[in-house]
Amino acid sequence: MSAEGWITLAVLAVMVAGLIRGRVSPPAGVIGATALLYVLGVTTAEQAFSGFANTAPITVAGLYVLAGAVDKTGALQPVVSRLLAAPKTVRLDLARLVVPSALGSAFLANTPIVAMLTPAVTKWADEKGRSASTFLIPLSYATILGGAMTAIGTSTNLVASGLLEGAGFEALGLFELATIGLPLAAIGLVAILILAPLVLPERRRPRKAQAGRSFTVTMMVEPGGPADGKSVHEAGLRALSGVYLVEIARPNHTIAPVRPTQTLRGGDRLVFAGRVDDIVDLQGIAGLTTAESDALDELNADRDVAFFEVVVGPSSPLAGRTPADVGFRQRYNGAILAVHRSGEQLGGKLGATRLQTGDTLLVVAEKGFRTRWRDSGEFLLVSRLDAEMSTASSKSTLALGAIVLVVLLPLLDLMSVTRSTILAAILLVGAGVLRPREARDAVDVNVVLMIGGAFGLGQAVSTSGLADQISSTLLTLEFAGTFGAVVGVLVTTMILTELITNAAAVALIFPIALDIADGSGLDPRVMVIGAAIAGSSSFLTPVGYQTNTMVYGPGGYRFTDYLRLGVPLSLLSVVVVSAMVTTLG
Repeated sequence: MSAEGWITLAVLAVMVAGLIRGRVSPPAGVIGATALLYVLGVTTAEQAFSGFANTAPITVAGLYVLAGAVDKTGALQPVVSRLLAAPKTVRLDLARLVVPSALGSAFLANTPIVAMLTPAVTKWADEKGRSASTFLIPLSYATILGGAMTAIGTSTNLVASGLLEGAGFEALGLFELATIGLPLAAIGLVAILILAPLVLPERRRPRKAQAGRSFTVTMMVEPGGPADGKSVHEAGLRALSGVYLVEIARPNHTIAPVRPTQTLRGGDRLVFAGRVDDIVDLQGIAGLTTAESDALDELNADRDVAFFEVVVGPSSPLAGRTPADVGFRQRYNGAILAVHRSGEQLGGKLGATRLQTGDTLLVVAEKGFRTRWRDSGEFLLVSRLDAEMSTASSKSTLALGAIVLVVLLPLLDLMSVTRSTILAAILLVGAGVLRPREARDAVDVNVVLMIGGAFGLGQAVSTSGLADQISSTLLTLEFAGTFGAVVGVLVTTMILTELITNAAAVALIFPIALDIADGSGLDPRVMVIGAAIAGSSSFLTPVGYQTNTMVYGPGGYRFTDYLRLGVPLSLLSVVVVSAMVTTLG
């Protein structure tokens, strides 16, 4: 292998290591690696930054605007209301949820679908005596499978289409992926319906406080207040519904477990754990005040506040830092009342708690908090607790019409996917469905930049000779044959997706997939479609795909819960896609 090949391999290894250890964000890692390979002379300027002249980033941006319009207008709310009807059997309820979700994600980004359904499913599960953990991972996986059916289903498919154009091929047709994606989605959904009730644990048992999704909150005993000098039992803190007193923190020591006869003192910090609704109710107990009382006093002065559940995203400034580090009160005009982290009991001051990606926060903030931050990328999910399910607005028809436009124009060969997407975005803003600022905020700039940078990585893998080396190695394994080489490409793509991002994984594997196709006589388009689908098949971890992270906290999951359903789905995907690629190719 050439010196450029070794340099490329070294830079990619450093990038992957940095992403795994959380030292850099995915956009910074991808763009930084691309720029470094250009500086080192592995790629030219045209090759390194070709992604920003490609149609994929602008198409993804347009689809974000479309998704923002659907979310704002509540265009899918009538569908949501019908999906979450009276419960029947677990598998029937699952089918009623995952099948329409998969179909919807073929034409609309799966992120807003999951964002819209997660709070509704969680609330419905609580009210109907179901376990939300039985439904939320299947919801995420169903939207991933649905996204594999069309060229606009995921950003990964658009990246693959853009890479094909850059290599001199025609862009992917709107339903070209369906030849492989549709059978995979059908088989995958059947597997979910069969396996999910058997393998997913009930992490949340409604009406049973100890088994519920446990938030941790710190309250303080008011000096001279009704609870000062009373025992835990006398203060009415022993038999609270849905919440229990974990420990009492004093300047010199901590009392745990807490006895009913323990006397409370003014200034004691009481750490409670319980379900989110009951944590909210703690705010009304006489003699107790939240540890964030100063911030609450400022917020309540406005008399226009509400409670929200938010999930910390990987690109959030909160990830890996404390609320005090980022100045939560000033930045978000709100206060954190409680934190939920699966499998852990958090104690101490919330302001000094180092937050992690996937943590769910109970936030009190002014009522515009969701509108301002839901599309920021800092939170994967922003759900108002005390809000009724919104109804579709008068402009929801325009939002749905935009979806039809994006699908119909390419289908009739009147316009490309990119042009129809841009046209739909312009019409949505022009018709007043979204204001220009709302359209801008709906776009996840980090994703768009990362996609643009990922093209340069693919060029480096190709021009350095690294792709040739890897593909020739796979094809010379006689015991594996063509099928084995295809399996190797798909498995490598799926692993890269879990370690870095789906867009970067597909960009890196693209030149290798073309070389495998050339060396084995397979159709290069079919091979690339298989790699694109593998790049979206993130079923193993809560951090490999955004929708998996979104349901992590609300479902009360542990990291290993994703493996229970994810391992069989991943194996199924490899077998089905490999068989289809070798058959159709």
